[in-house]
Amino acid sequence: MNSKDKKALDRRGFIKGSTLAAAGFMIVPRHVLGKGFVAPSDKLNIAAIGCGGKANVNITSAFNNGSDNIVALCDVDDRQAKKFREKFPNAPYYKDYRKLLEKEAKNIDAVLVTTPDHMHYVIGSAAMQLGKHIYLEKPLTHDIWEARMLTQLAKEKKLVTQMGNQGSSGKGTRQTEAIVQSGMIGEVHTVEVWTDRPVWPQGVKSPKDRKETMPIPAEVDWDLWLGTAPYREYHEAYMPTRWRGYWDFGTGALGDMGCHFMDVPFRALKLGYPTSVECSASSVYADFFKESFFNDVGPQATSIHLKFPNPSSKKYPELSLSWYDGGIRPKLPEGCDYEKVFASVDGGVMFIGTKGVLSCELFGNNPKLFVKGQLQQVKFPEPTRPLVEGDTNGHQQQWVKACKAGFGTYTSSSFAEAGPLAEIVLMGNLAVRSYLHQENGKFTGRKRLLWDGANMKITNFDAANAFVKRQYREGWT
Repeated sequence: MNSKDKKALDRRGFIKGSTLAAAGFMIVPRHVLGKGFVAPSDKLNIAAIGCGGKANVNITSAFNNGSDNIVALCDVDDRQAKKFREKFPNAPYYKDYRKLLEKEAKNIDAVLVTTPDHMHYVIGSAAMQLGKHIYLEKPLTHDIWEARMLTQLAKEKKLVTQMGNQGSSGKGTRQTEAIVQSGMIGEVHTVEVWTDRPVWPQGVKSPKDRKETMPIPAEVDWDLWLGTAPYREYHEAYMPTRWRGYWDFGTGALGDMGCHFMDVPFRALKLGYPTSVECSASSVYADFFKESFFNDVGPQATSIHLKFPNPSSKKYPELSLSWYDGGIRPKLPEGCDYEKVFASVDGGVMFIGTKGVLSCELFGNNPKLFVKGQLQQVKFPEPTRPLVEGDTNGHQQQWVKACKAGFGTYTSSSFAEAGPLAEIVLMGNLAVRSYLHQENGKFTGRKRLLWDGANMKITNFDAANAFVKRQYREGWT
């Protein structure tokens, strides 16, 4: 008998013996069963909390045609859950995430969270306290304090984490980062970021302010959907998706797109805590000199200006980053081509340095270099950070594979980076809330707000600190 035949016989004998002794060997490792076979022990058992909207991508990509398991589902709206309940009929279904975590904890390794922003923290922290790896949609949390707490919890519990800003897994982010860090545009002193959002109603009177209500659909648990938010009567204007514009539930244009667009300068320039923020917002007039104030929803458009320490520069000790939404765009440096820089409808980023200007689109894609107003046809440096298999489409699977490899395995948007990024994004909303804040009929928060990042505190306008951490509805922690 040659060695090849002996190995084949040994393998058949091992499998036969393993079958007879099944009680003592329940799972056969991948290397025994042969190349291409995925043993149950190699699959990640995932619970999905939130089954609508972006969950269509998150759940599908994490499941990856069966390379991993979806073992439990949760949604407060049976209509949103229908598709995945049919796809995964053996996965227990819950409306209350707390019951899912209580009953399924021993069966799950990791949790996908795709819910409105106001529920991210309580769901995420509950899962993490149980030691479950977590994928949490952007903007990570609703409030700055919540983002800081999740960042600390991920480190303390040694968990594999990922925020749902898939551009962080893209080649475009890595290439733009490499260009900026190569020095091609010199010392960067100004960054301009813009988006076409909101593409949902903002700057309007809400159903709550109009005192409009509707019957709650039979498929919806409205109390669970409200969760941490103050109670209000049901109206179809809030769900699904349009909750983004309401302060109690969403984080507006910044929450939707800020973690995508700001991620690029955050990484390229290694931004830390901002030192200050100020803003302005659009006004709405109901009649001649009769301004309307809609405190339940965000404004139609804002411009927000953040300052960061810039220790690497002697000439520019502060770096300015500005955000524009609702159709507002920054002024172009002299000579830059309007159509080329603002080509993408979604928005873009512009880095202004001492040697030139670099613009890019969503996820850092399609970078363009301008020197003295002239578009340059040059070879850009290659990314220095490793590329992700599948590019932006591989974002969920990168997390899944990291969960199986264990804590310390690289993910593109681990909470160690996603948390600080989310804090920067949410600082913009703090500025807007302060700008709209009234005391005795006067706007008292329309000023440059000074930020103590380490202590999460506005030092020159105490009323703004209410927006660092909101009060949850009674019964929610």
